[in-house]
Amino acid sequence: MKLKLRPRRPRAKAFAVVPTLLTLGNAVCGFGAITFAGKWTGFDTATSLFAAGSLIFLAMLFDGLDGAAARWTGQTSEFGAQLDSLCDAISFGAAPAFLMLALAQPVGYHPRVLWVTAALYVACAVLRLARFNVQADEDHKKKGFSGLPSPAAAAVVASFPIMMFGPQLLSDGEAPAPHWTDIWMTRSVPFVTFAVACLMVSQVRYPHVFRRLVRGRRSGPYLIKLVFAVAVVVAVPRVSIPLLACWYAFAAPVMALWNRHFGRPAALPADPTAPAAVRLPADPAERHDGDAVQG
Repeated sequence: MKLKLRPRRPRAKAFAVVPTLLTLGNAVCGFGAITFAGKWTGFDTATSLFAAGSLIFLAMLFDGLDGAAARWTGQTSEFGAQLDSLCDAISFGAAPAFLMLALAQPVGYHPRVLWVTAALYVACAVLRLARFNVQADEDHKKKGFSGLPSPAAAAVVASFPIMMFGPQLLSDGEAPAPHWTDIWMTRSVPFVTFAVACLMVSQVRYPHVFRRLVRGRRSGPYLIKLVFAVAVVVAVPRVSIPLLACWYAFAAPVMALWNRHFGRPAALPADPTAPAAVRLPADPAERHDGDAVQG
């Protein structure tokens, strides 16, 4: 009697649930940030806006973990990529726009101006995510991003309420007096939101920070940047988060403009189809002799 061996089932079908749950956690955090920014939770303004900014950063954590979990379990798929983009549109598109409206509305800007800025940010974030889906392979080969990534743009906006209300909520004693940077940040947040929205749909190259931290080479400039980041956190902890987020967002376009206007012009590659250049002798008599030989 022959025993029939059952074929082994593909491993880790159940493990596909883990990346999906992490991706959905990203969307839930984005929706939670919207509810807190809209002040629908019953908390005061400082708590609501601080929680909204913190949830956007938590969504960034989920966004980084879902891809790693999918690659580790071998469950990368087109479904996961599309689901990730949809969740990113909530957490890094709609949520930061709501947060900007809640931050800048008390300053006195015209509501229509703020709404247009927020709508432009959402539109640019969606376009950035759609372009990333198309150019994912190309960006992977070039080890970078074309345009500011939507999580980085969201981090710039979300860092403002964390800086403004974090010391007030995390202090054990009395609430500290409003810092002069709070007023400046509140007035500048619509302009910063507009700037990062434009950078998302630009062609500026941005490095892959997580990949460089984990698998990148520890070069000299990399170590200098790392020491600079640590020094900023130690020296000015209150403004370290928005300062580092803005540094990543705006350093690349500033360097690109600097190299374009003040850097050395790159040599054009030689055209292989063009005829070879003929060197003409300086002596006119020698030049005629050459013409006679060729003729």
